[in-house]
Amino acid sequence: MDRPIRTRIVILLLVPLASLVALWAFAVGLTGGDGARLMEISALADSVADPSEQVVIELQRERLASVKLLRAPHEGDVEPSDREGRAELNRQRQTTDSVVAAFRARAASPETGSAVPAAMRPHLDRLLQGLSRLPALRVKVDGGGADALSVIQGYSGTITNVYRMYDSMVLVPDFTMYQQGRAVSALGEVKEILARERALITGVALAGRMTSAERLAFREMVATRRFLHSWALADLGAELSAPHQRLAASPVYTRFATIEDRIKSAAPGLALSAQEAGSWVAGANALWTAVERNQARTAQLLVGKVDPAANEIIVQIAVAGGIGLLAVAVSVLISARFGGRLVRELAQLRDAARELADVRLRGLVERLRSGDPDPKTPEPLTTGGHTAEIDGIARAFTSVQRTAVDAAVEQATLRGAISKIFVNLARRNQALLHRQLAHLDGMQRKTEDPEVLGDLFRLDHLTTRMRRHAENLIILSGEVPGRGWSRPIPIMDVLRAAVAEVEGYARVHILPAPNGALAGQAVADTIHLIAELVENATLYSPPQTNVQVRSEPGVGVLLVHIEDRGLGLPPSQLDSVNRKLASGQDFDLADTEHLGLFVVARLAVRHGIGVSLAPSAYGGITATVSIPAVLVVPQTAPALHSADTGVQ
Repeated sequence: MDRPIRTRIVILLLVPLASLVALWAFAVGLTGGDGARLMEISALADSVADPSEQVVIELQRERLASVKLLRAPHEGDVEPSDREGRAELNRQRQTTDSVVAAFRARAASPETGSAVPAAMRPHLDRLLQGLSRLPALRVKVDGGGADALSVIQGYSGTITNVYRMYDSMVLVPDFTMYQQGRAVSALGEVKEILARERALITGVALAGRMTSAERLAFREMVATRRFLHSWALADLGAELSAPHQRLAASPVYTRFATIEDRIKSAAPGLALSAQEAGSWVAGANALWTAVERNQARTAQLLVGKVDPAANEIIVQIAVAGGIGLLAVAVSVLISARFGGRLVRELAQLRDAARELADVRLRGLVERLRSGDPDPKTPEPLTTGGHTAEIDGIARAFTSVQRTAVDAAVEQATLRGAISKIFVNLARRNQALLHRQLAHLDGMQRKTEDPEVLGDLFRLDHLTTRMRRHAENLIILSGEVPGRGWSRPIPIMDVLRAAVAEVEGYARVHILPAPNGALAGQAVADTIHLIAELVENATLYSPPQTNVQVRSEPGVGVLLVHIEDRGLGLPPSQLDSVNRKLASGQDFDLADTEHLGLFVVARLAVRHGIGVSLAPSAYGGITATVSIPAVLVVPQTAPALHSADTGVQ
């Protein structure tokens, strides 16, 4: 689809402006996204992190109580003897259920749903799925035959989902804050692994010995806890890691690490003494309490850094965004001003080019066609613009104009020369053909042999057709053939004379014509015109079919219909032919297949005769010739017996 110059210039200017706006929006959006992400973390800490941390604490307590119940001594084969442990576990389960229900309600709220980022959603869903498996794990514990290690691992799997959720929550743009957030999450896992160790060793102390699987799991717990602890302290930074560094150097931690080494290096199947078990429980409880306190305090300090960082980013957005928006507005105004001026200059260039093509050059061509020997050269193209490139285009158009004028003059000269050559050759042939017709006429008069008369008649007919083709060259050259009549000729004789100039005249049927005669000045051209149409009808229809010529009076015209039974023409081609017949335009030297149509059009325009083609009822084409009534006079002349009768 063609667009105006203004639209294209606007689009051209919009590309850099849109890029600038997009870059500004991207920068603001990126910075704003960082601030929004920090604010989301602050909101998530209240709506998700704090409730889930409470869930972790209660699950750890329930896990410890479950292991105690499983490893407690039994009386008989019916139920555990430690009724106090059963009551403690039931109370803990109620507390856990209450905390889990509160967490589910917070997680399902619309506010939390909109605040949870896409990266965090799968981990939150897995955590909720793990909590939904908690009743099945409790049934396993209540059966009494469950392995303590498998129960610990069952609770631990759900708790691990919490820390994976924390890892996705701390995806913040500030790298230092991200490192510290991951470190705090790792300290939470350190506390969780410590809780697992406490549950495992508590069960071992109650059972009196440690299995090989429990010892292997304990060693993995110790190695993981120590690795996470050292890694977290390295990423926390000096301010946040100070309490944890002091705890790692304290006697409590040292005694606990010594007991860990003693247990993990002991031989398989070795039982723990009551003193070791007591020392373990006391050391683990003391260390767990200190780790929990430090971890909670560190998390609070880190969350406290989020809001100031978010506010700082918002201030940066306001300053940078305002300056960027001002720069964009100034760029738009400057671009609009220069773009408008460029649009006006291009519009002036367009108007000047249109005037050159539609007025100046067209007028020049018309003057050349009319025979003006000295057409005036159009003036140079001017635009009044101030852009060097547009002035250069105007000068190029002026050069094109000069070239076009030279080419038009040269073409007109060439066409005139060609026309003179055609006319000269055609006149010579015409003179020879007239002499040949005269000789043939004399020979026909002198002989009485029917066979010789037939041959002479065929030669006469062939010479008549050759004369018509010679006249075609004269007509296409814009001249008038020498043949003409000084008196009116009956309509029927005109039709017969036209058919006599066609090779397939035997296939043509002429229906009776109305009374009347054709004015002498139009007889020769009308015969030629109808002969061309009849010849087309015979050439483009099957040889076994007939061509019908009928005439009838119309409103202000005499209508002559030439109807064939050929294949016809497609509607688009038929319309094109009718336009050529109506316009009487100059013939195209390259269009040699339709020279007859150009001849018909020239002859029709010369006398105001209308010619049109339409589909025939028999499937072919009907050519209708509309002869104006001013060319039809009452019939006073006798009928002709030959197409050559008249003034030569």
